[in-house]
Amino acid sequence: MGRPPYVSLHVRASGRRIAASDIVDSVARELASGRLPAGSRLPPVRVLERQLALSKNTVQVAYDELYARGLVETREREGVFVAAGAAPTTRADAAAIAPPLPRLRPPPPMGRASLPSHGIALGPVFIDPELLPTERIAECVRSVLRQPGLDTFYDAQGHRGLREAIAARLSARGIECTADEVITTTGSQQALDIVARALEVRRVAIETPVYAYAKQLFETLGLQLTGLPLDPFAGIDLAAWERALAAGRPGLVYAISSFHNPTGYSYTTSEMVGLLELARRYDIAVLEDDWGSDMLSDGEYRPMLRMLGGDHVLYVNTFTKKLLPSMRVGFVVAHPSLVPSILAMKRLSTLGNVWLAEAVVAEFLERGYYDGHLAHVQRELDARYAACLAALEELMPPGVRWTKPGGGPTLWLDLPRTVDLAALERRLAAREVWIETRSAAFFGEPHLHGFRVSFAWQPVERLRRGLEILADELRA
Repeated sequence: MGRPPYVSLHVRASGRRIAASDIVDSVARELASGRLPAGSRLPPVRVLERQLALSKNTVQVAYDELYARGLVETREREGVFVAAGAAPTTRADAAAIAPPLPRLRPPPPMGRASLPSHGIALGPVFIDPELLPTERIAECVRSVLRQPGLDTFYDAQGHRGLREAIAARLSARGIECTADEVITTTGSQQALDIVARALEVRRVAIETPVYAYAKQLFETLGLQLTGLPLDPFAGIDLAAWERALAAGRPGLVYAISSFHNPTGYSYTTSEMVGLLELARRYDIAVLEDDWGSDMLSDGEYRPMLRMLGGDHVLYVNTFTKKLLPSMRVGFVVAHPSLVPSILAMKRLSTLGNVWLAEAVVAEFLERGYYDGHLAHVQRELDARYAACLAALEELMPPGVRWTKPGGGPTLWLDLPRTVDLAALERRLAAREVWIETRSAAFFGEPHLHGFRVSFAWQPVERLRRGLEILADELRA
């Protein structure tokens, strides 16, 4: 154990300048009041010398006087301490003076904080790490660090080069925007957070089921929620959505338009147009979470809400799952009139984000690596998707159904109501197969009875083995 910390003293001057006697008097007062227990370490000579702007000799004279009075003792190589007989011998118990702990709200029910380190995980919405471009990202890191004149200060709106690259990519896809309309974020989660914090109307409509952490974020921020039922097997019932929107009168609709999380569903063009018409009719803003559209193979893109509705649609996307999850880089594109308020919420939350990660993503885009990486991922996911559908068709017992999203990383597996999902999850865990059957994704009573299956996370052989074990348990 090292030396104990020294105590802090307040020394009052009796004249224009502090004298040695003033130091002695200050220590004596602290001792007399009981505020300086025996065994307390006094500040080193050099500390008081610097703090009080005194000479070393003045401080040493004061300590010599305290020693002569029997008030302090010296310990070789440790310092000057209050003598045992000069003050109370018991130091105040920390527990006796500790303030109460802050009163926190209980945490909401959440999924695993980390992925299972063994077994077969069927539920993660991530891409197999073997498909991620770690070597090329490392090249970009080295390149960025070699660049002269590294920025020493951050831009709260985000790395300018990255914002310009994002704006150029979106404009090439038919989403006209400029770098000044882009705010970089720590993944899409921060994008949702800063938009939600900036809302004046504290009511939000969400799909149900929906990305669970978005729903829980909105609830934590005290937003009133309206559920819009989404059935990936039947599509969107716009009439039901209109009734919900008319009753709830939200200020914002949050919509995951492509490869919906957790169902894998993608809006049809007519459904997007219908939602935009409802939003206009009931004076409701739209926030599009488009995390999945660039996972569609062959370099093609479906229309997006932002493309159809123009720059009044808030647009969120992320590089997190497609590039490297630990980099946590996303963005929100907003109408110029909204940027100041949303950016203010980001500044209040984090001041600014990690510049290095954003510079690396900008370098990755500038080198043209991203398009080649996406093409590789799309081919791999297409093969895994086909293998997953074939395995489900072969293995699943009667009564089980699944969505066919046409790509992306996941699909929804729905089970007969007679299946106890919690019991199934426990039985599979005993065989080291992991699923996620949380109801947190639903607003109100779940109208689906199943869970997400990721064909992007596991290689084909492991995915098939996991589905075989699942089929065994369902038949049991």
